[in-house]
Amino acid sequence: MTPPQWTDTRAFDPGRFVTHLNAVPGLRSEEREKLEPVARRFRFQAPAYYLSRISWRNPRDPLRRIVVPDPRELEDAGSLDPSNEKANRVLPGLQHKYRDTVVVLLTDQCAGLCRYCFRKRLFMQEERECLQDLGAAVRYVAEHPEIRDVLLTGGDPLVLPTARLREAVLAFAGVPHVATIRIGSKTPAYNPLRILKDPGLFALVREVRTRGKALAVMTHFDHPAELGPEARRCVERFLEAGAQVFNQCPLVRGLNDDPEVLAELYQELVGLGATPYYLFQMRPAVGNRAFAVPIVEGWEILHRARRRLSGLARRVRYAMSHASGKIEIVGVDEGAVYARYHRARNPADEDRVLVLPRNDRALWLEDFFADAEEDRDALAS
Repeated sequence: MTPPQWTDTRAFDPGRFVTHLNAVPGLRSEEREKLEPVARRFRFQAPAYYLSRISWRNPRDPLRRIVVPDPRELEDAGSLDPSNEKANRVLPGLQHKYRDTVVVLLTDQCAGLCRYCFRKRLFMQEERECLQDLGAAVRYVAEHPEIRDVLLTGGDPLVLPTARLREAVLAFAGVPHVATIRIGSKTPAYNPLRILKDPGLFALVREVRTRGKALAVMTHFDHPAELGPEARRCVERFLEAGAQVFNQCPLVRGLNDDPEVLAELYQELVGLGATPYYLFQMRPAVGNRAFAVPIVEGWEILHRARRRLSGLARRVRYAMSHASGKIEIVGVDEGAVYARYHRARNPADEDRVLVLPRNDRALWLEDFFADAEEDRDALAS
């Protein structure tokens, strides 16, 4: 059997998406002129459905913040690979960072492009990082019995035709020691009609469940305004089919950096049956600094949000997806920030506690030591 051509994107229909700012009727001509240099460096793309839900008279509309370019994106160099994912690559499109989990970049296409995407390199470079050979990836997983969790991401797997998604899901689910398949997707927010009009997708969920495997959909709702009627119905349909639904999102300056907004998001999600999972610190990817909230401030925002929450809504973890692992921020006092390796690339670091010198400007792990290094340099001079 000929291996599937995972680089073939002909099934991806760009006609459903707006890819040029001059096709966005809500933007004034002077705004478009100012934003074009940003869109030339970092692509613009949004579903027509999503754009139709933006209140264009409101410059602070949250959906606008998510997809419309910001001139400040050009101010920051940043990194194309802020979590050093290339160090975990065992095959094109397959990463093995944590002992029991693999990450599969199933596609380099998305329904829309978040302005603060940490993998924006996928949309900028000629070399493709997504999966090239499904069979080779499945063999790798089969040869590593410690792997129990397969995370399908990208890009966004739910932009693929369900037939292609089904092939990948069932191939990994067919490995005896794999217990869970996760699908990371923002399509329930960006283009929920793609899901609601596809009964085959829910049939796939049921098929995985009948095989005794868990299937989890990791939604990316960043703001309660994204939870429109169609998005809510997506969550309900996945749950009805037997999937688990968890939500993870980054903390974004000017979008959800408010305790009331986060509390509302988590309350709404739990009411739908979706469990808040991670609140991610903004990764220092190229162009992302304008969207970043300092870690101390972020912890305080989530701490105040939790005071408004109960039960499952309080389970969310505030974490950095650092090259060395997922580092959960667990506390702050006058002199220190306390963190813990929730997952570690080096198994010896699992659950290790970090006591970091408090730095209210720190946006990433290395920043906590920047002031100390500057002081040492000043003394040396």
